[in-house]
Amino acid sequence: MERHFDDELKELRQKLLQMADTAQEMIGLAIKALVERKKDLTDRVFTLEDTVNHTEVEIEEEVLRLMALRQPIARDLRLLTAVLKINNDLERVADQAVNISETVVFLLKEPPLKPLIDIPQMALLAQKMIKNSLEAFVREDSKLAHQVCGDDDEVDRLNDQLFRELLTYMIQDPKNITRSLDLILISRNLERIADHATNISEDVIFIVEGKNIKHHILE
Repeated sequence: MERHFDDELKELRQKLLQMADTAQEMIGLAIKALVERKKDLTDRVFTLEDTVNHTEVEIEEEVLRLMALRQPIARDLRLLTAVLKINNDLERVADQAVNISETVVFLLKEPPLKPLIDIPQMALLAQKMIKNSLEAFVREDSKLAHQVCGDDDEVDRLNDQLFRELLTYMIQDPKNITRSLDLILISRNLERIADHATNISEDVIFIVEGKNIKHHILE
């Protein structure tokens, strides 16, 4: 019975990894659509959203089934609870990628405002954070989870830096306001993706170390 439960947990982890891979792909496609000005790439993002939503429902139903059937306690219960939370965070990451794509569709109707440097950099870092947070979960590696939490500071720094730059563009010429606001919105979406990766890592730290560091409780 115990071995079968372990197999079920392993399958849940695998589904989470697949979901994370899809979410990362959506982020990459959305940013590539912006940088290369290819609207068809946004269509792929919208299609992949259905895949993520379907997987989210599957994982949630399986976790609830295991909770009812196995009645887990202690560590196993914390693990299943974390799976539910991570599942929700990954679905929201996909939502952010969709939000970016929707904004890109509008931006592509206008000429480029500026060279895109910070946004692709933020996207790569956010994707790395998602990847590492799930790897930390699978390996139960709290050290890697702490590293992800630290990477969030760099995403915040890039977000602030881009905001100040775009504010200058808006002040210089009112015609730049709409495009600047759209780029700020995309940057904010990426910042939120990084926040979700941080949430996942904080759950890993709680599972492994038994410490709750959300909202700086550890401090």
